[in-house]
Amino acid sequence: MANTVASPALLPSFEGLRAQSSCQKPASSAPTTSASPTHQPLSVVADKRVQKRRQVILTEDVEYLGKSGALLAVKTGYFRNFLYPTGKAKLATPEILKAIRLEEVRKEEERKAVKAEAESVARVLQNAGILTLRRKRGGQGKQIFGSVTSQDIVDIIRANTKQEVDKRDVTVPEVREIGQYSVEIRLHPEVIAQVKINVVGQ
Repeated sequence: MANTVASPALLPSFEGLRAQSSCQKPASSAPTTSASPTHQPLSVVADKRVQKRRQVILTEDVEYLGKSGALLAVKTGYFRNFLYPTGKAKLATPEILKAIRLEEVRKEEERKAVKAEAESVARVLQNAGILTLRRKRGGQGKQIFGSVTSQDIVDIIRANTKQEVDKRDVTVPEVREIGQYSVEIRLHPEVIAQVKINVVGQ
């Protein structure tokens, strides 16, 4: 039996099949833009907005952290899990921060006033000239009996200038004989007055 050869026109064209398949649309269409809102990555956005640190005010002393009333920036987890539950700190709200700033301004004005007063007293003391202090002679020469104390300086300043100073702020050099000496008076951490005294024998 002779083999039958099919005509080329009856054979399927693979190029035609490929062309047809490329022109055909799939039965199911792609998802439209009107997707359900639940597909939005809301949780991711929320995570990005979490504050890593919080400004807080300590309500009591906390070891290695600060004293009561201190304004600090701490990690959110540390505040939420420890400081807040134990009552050791509270959030620094805008109202509290404003009150703190006003208190700082008040304290700064008070510090300036105290320093100005100390500078005024220092000018009075330094313009008072040499203050005379009498002591009994100790035998021959310039030696005196006893010594000159801080209270002696307080008394002589009061008598000559009407100014009151704290004897704890007075530094007196060692005085064992008659002569002139310089006494240091710390009226303020930033204000020191030098008072000249003349120890004379009697």
